[in-house]
Amino acid sequence: MSETRALPTVFQLAYLASAVLFIVGLKFLSSPARARRGNLMAAIGMAVATAATLGVLWMPGGGFHNQGLIVAGIVIGAALGTAGARWVQMTQMPQMVALLNGFGGGAAALISTGDFLHAAFHGERLSGTAVASTILGCIIGSLSFSGSLVAFGKLQGIISERAITSPLQKVINGVLFFAILATVAGIAARGGSTWFLALLIEALLFGVLMVIPIGGADMPVVISLLNSFTGLAVAATGFALTNNALIISGTLVGASGTLLTTLMCKAMNRSLANVLFAGVGAGPVAAPGAPGSAAAKPVREIGVDDAAVLLSNIQSLIVVPGYGMAVAQAQHAVRELADQLAQRGVEVKYAIHPVAGRMPGHMNVLLAEANVPYDQLFDLDQINPEFEHTDVALVIGANDVVNPAARTDRQSPIYGMPILDADKAQHVIVIKRSLNPGFAGIDNPIYYDPRTLMLFGDAKGVVARLVEAMKAAA
Repeated sequence: MSETRALPTVFQLAYLASAVLFIVGLKFLSSPARARRGNLMAAIGMAVATAATLGVLWMPGGGFHNQGLIVAGIVIGAALGTAGARWVQMTQMPQMVALLNGFGGGAAALISTGDFLHAAFHGERLSGTAVASTILGCIIGSLSFSGSLVAFGKLQGIISERAITSPLQKVINGVLFFAILATVAGIAARGGSTWFLALLIEALLFGVLMVIPIGGADMPVVISLLNSFTGLAVAATGFALTNNALIISGTLVGASGTLLTTLMCKAMNRSLANVLFAGVGAGPVAAPGAPGSAAAKPVREIGVDDAAVLLSNIQSLIVVPGYGMAVAQAQHAVRELADQLAQRGVEVKYAIHPVAGRMPGHMNVLLAEANVPYDQLFDLDQINPEFEHTDVALVIGANDVVNPAARTDRQSPIYGMPILDADKAQHVIVIKRSLNPGFAGIDNPIYYDPRTLMLFGDAKGVVARLVEAMKAAA
């Protein structure tokens, strides 16, 4: 779409406005209080950019063909997006994010492939920039698409959430990587649709093999990384089409996704290479009751009524939410419990670990959906100094992010990872279905700490019974 270099002023201003809305919207997303407004602004920016692009195509010589297909695509996409946003439960948001991200990468790959094949079939010669852009768009977009589908499968339970590894995995990935490089060299030297289609297939396969060996506990990092890949693919497509809106939006997504990936790796005290290639979570989980397993060690168990009595006589509580809270859809019951305690004068705070859950900001999203006040949410650095002065730390379905082995066990795969210091509270109540390890497959010493009380059961049901017990005792 080379005509964008000489666009009428109205379209140039529309692209500029969309870019400003993207940037301001992204800035607003950094604050929970303004996140919804930021999301709306970015959506408006995308609508403006889409309308401007359709307007450019409608101009004489703009190449507006297959109008029916374009309108049908917009209508179907809008309907599916609206339905998904309304019907998908909050607990399924990681899966939806993975799918949407994958579709974005797939769209970029299809556009790059279509642009290259169109030129090849019509004997047109693409510029060096166009060839490089279509190749990058194809590789990165395809990788993001297939990798995101695997991430969706792991999150949905279609594929095992554990890291699936094999001795030949790295060898196969290495061979495939060099095959991609060889195919790129072939395209640069000879061109041709066969080479490009081979590149498309290789990139799709590489995306699958890249994500398969990554465990469920590392999914937040994977989703963020794939999101950055999608942004880069979109930006590459923008260069191929000479569309400034795609270049700007793709660059913003790629940069923000890369920064978020770096921050989460730092929060785990692990390198990105370790996340991608270490296969954390691939080891076998000890069977309950086996020698040396969690079930063979002594724990202190507490019932709902006794837990309600304890919570009725405290002054401060820190809630540590985890993936178990998301699975049980317990966020509303947790907020109701917090309201009950607040009425009794208890100070309630929430400790949010950067990688808790299965997507970036997973716990923030769930708690916001339950209308938990933003000023009660604290990140790791803010809340950790307060645990030792807190009466009770209520851990709901969290495992690895409160595991003291990260401080003491040099053999642990999470050694050195900054954790929430829940074990330093005066009392710790852990709500969990069983003593089975989390997705990292690591036992947690906090379960056997003398200050820890285990409250077994489904998080939503247990917390609801706690609320009823406290109401009855009031």
